[in-house]
Amino acid sequence: AVVSTQSTGTIDYTRSRARFVFIMPSQDADLAKGKKLFVQRCAQCHNVEKGFPHKNGPNLHGVFGRKTGQQPGYDYTAANKNKGIEWNETTLFEYLKDPKKYIPGTKMVFAGLKKDKERNDIITYLKDATK
Repeated sequence: AVVSTQSTGTIDYTRSRARFVFIMPSQDADLAKGKKLFVQRCAQCHNVEKGFPHKNGPNLHGVFGRKTGQQPGYDYTAANKNKGIEWNETTLFEYLKDPKKYIPGTKMVFAGLKKDKERNDIITYLKDATK
């Protein structure tokens, strides 16, 4: 059985040990801080505005609900194309922690964001900016 908690995650009791899985979004996420972090850490390689060209990384407009490696006009690695997951708050939260671990073979050189709060803030910004 899986017991869900509102914004902190789920606990899976199907095994002998409980397992905590953090699920976005966090109630304390800050859109302004997320925008600042995006500009500092992501904007050199990514755009979020509709119709803007790709940079070293793909344009992220419309990323939520899209499968990995599927933004038209961007040359993805086979690893990204074949990952087959859909981008949402949870998958981005895990990916942004350590992109090379989440998608081995990705060409994304970003080392990741280790702090949960920073990932929450950036994802909150992305949800707003990429609609």
